[in-house]
Amino acid sequence: MPRLEQLLTIHSRRAPSKYTVRKLIAFKTGNSYKRCIRHLRLSGIRPFKRIPGSRLIGCLFDSRLSWEKLKQHPSVKLIEPDQKIRTHAIQPTRPATASASGKSRPARTPRLKSASKHSARRNTRASVLSDACPADVPWNLCAIEAHKAWERSDGDSVKIAIIDTGISPHPSLRIAGGINTVDGRSYADDNGHGTHVAGIAAATGARGCKGVAPKVKLYAVKALDYAGAGYVSDIIDGIEWCIRNKMSIINMSFGLERGDSSEALHNAIKKAVRKGIVVVASAGNSGPNTFRLDEPAAFSETIAVAATTRENRIANFSNRGNGIAIAAPGEDVRSTWLNGNYLTVSGTSMASPHVTGGAALLLALKPGLSPSEIKALLKKQALTLDGFPSFAQGSGLLKLDFL
Repeated sequence: MPRLEQLLTIHSRRAPSKYTVRKLIAFKTGNSYKRCIRHLRLSGIRPFKRIPGSRLIGCLFDSRLSWEKLKQHPSVKLIEPDQKIRTHAIQPTRPATASASGKSRPARTPRLKSASKHSARRNTRASVLSDACPADVPWNLCAIEAHKAWERSDGDSVKIAIIDTGISPHPSLRIAGGINTVDGRSYADDNGHGTHVAGIAAATGARGCKGVAPKVKLYAVKALDYAGAGYVSDIIDGIEWCIRNKMSIINMSFGLERGDSSEALHNAIKKAVRKGIVVVASAGNSGPNTFRLDEPAAFSETIAVAATTRENRIANFSNRGNGIAIAAPGEDVRSTWLNGNYLTVSGTSMASPHVTGGAALLLALKPGLSPSEIKALLKKQALTLDGFPSFAQGSGLLKLDFL
């Protein structure tokens, strides 16, 4: 069999053309990865992505050639397309405003039953819920009773990474740092989605806008472009950055397009979870007839989140399917936006950061909790929504008043 680096060079091209496709190749050993990088460089081929932590190279392959011999090489772990990925937000439903003063109306009293077996007290609390929501707390935070958790935890010093379109500078956000894995430039948001997600999880309360965990250390990992789209390779690059920089929680409010699948992405997430990082992912916006979750929410290592409405019902757009862990507000959620503005947006993208913030509140109280323990605790304390099966809501609506 020809040498691995020679096979890779034969199939790779220097520049994109109508005959090239983006491919990811992962190697079983670090030596194989290094040899191939060196050989490509000597051949004048520059991969579009190099990720040493995953032993992964992104190359332009000639689509006219068969790469079966390369795929079957004993040193190759996998070869797959560099899939497209896109945010899980629906078109914004409210105009932007430079002020955060307009308060959302509180959620109407829902019909709930306890998801856990251990307490009649929770049944009583479920029937009362958030009728007396404080005037300065928006409906979505009242629905999960985050304001009650703040008496004990505000997420202080927990490191949250938002892998998304970046985070824009904003008076209601305190950004600790970040990276751009798309082109290496600024991690500032040029779409708005990442800023909105960040505000739900971590807005500080300045100018009246507060997130679930207002005192976390917030990091921007820009892996999606101005259109809210990107490639799996940039997401994996962002995950590796999170591992190196010891993030506590990663929020992923996006999914693979057209029901595609990525083993490389799954491997990166499994590695992050093994390192103790909690990974929270949105279920997708394809609606009640999908019966499958978008990846990465479909991976069992993540906390997959469905979206609820103001009436504490499962949103019609929210994906259904085995693997949903929990549900959280995702319809008409107001949060931070570009240029210091605020916007109301819907989508499972908006549900996910509520759970990310909730996990941060837990970790601030009990820093030693593992990702599986955090997932189990959040599910145990959730409240089941009447009239919806588990494949629509998981264990039920996120509740944080138990902290």
